Amino acid sequence: MKKKEFVTQDLLSKIYQSDADGPRKLPPERQLAEEYSVSRFTIRQALEKLVSIGAVRIVQGSGIWINASVRSNPLVYNSITEKRFDQIHFRLISLHKRRPDSDEQKIFDIDDETFIWAFCRLRYVDDLAVQIEHSRLPVSLFPDLTREVTERSMQKYVLSKGYTISHMLTSYRAICISREQAALLGCKKGSPAMHIINRGMLQGGRVYEISDITDINYTCTYLTPFNHNNLEYRQENR
Repeated sequence: MKKKEFVTQDLLSKIYQSDADGPRKLPPERQLAEEYSVSRFTIRQALEKLVSIGAVRIVQGSGIWINASVRSNPLVYNSITEKRFDQIHFRLISLHKRRPDSDEQKIFDIDDETFIWAFCRLRYVDDLAVQIEHSRLPVSLFPDLTREVTERSMQKYVLSKGYTISHMLTSYRAICISREQAALLGCKKGSPAMHIINRGMLQGGRVYEISDITDINYTCTYLTPFNHNNLEYRQENR
């Protein structure tokens, strides 16, 4: 692990370990550099990462303040959420309407006569193709979906329609890249990747989008509470 990555992870750990009330600060750059035996440049890189994921804010003349809201979300950051929107862009591969299959009917709670949108797009981060995304949405919720919309943030689009996003249900599986995927992503067939399946849910529980994503550069950091009940269940069923 690179020094800046170690410092970032360790500072995050210390932020989450403390349960003190009220505003909290990290030590100054110079002190952090001494504590970790690294350059102040390395500390600045680590702090830039913490700022980009919303864990801290740097106030000139005041110090490095820890954001109180950082503890409320189990997802600390992943390889997409740590990036600014100006570092990300999309290229649409296909967009069309079609009838839903039986699984999509169940997920969206629609019948086989109701149309859904289906689109495929490439996501670029820092001008490198890193994701292939296949998404489906009910036409009834989003009748005006266009090419221009799919080449921007879908979450922003959903919010602009007056909906309230409630939860994301996400699953992960390690895979190898196929020949067709390699051609789109500009990598070798058989390269390791992450297969990510997302269900986006609106307030009230309705699913508004299913996304099937292949990512060749996926990293993710979560904070999850220890699950006593799960441990006991696994011990009882040994």
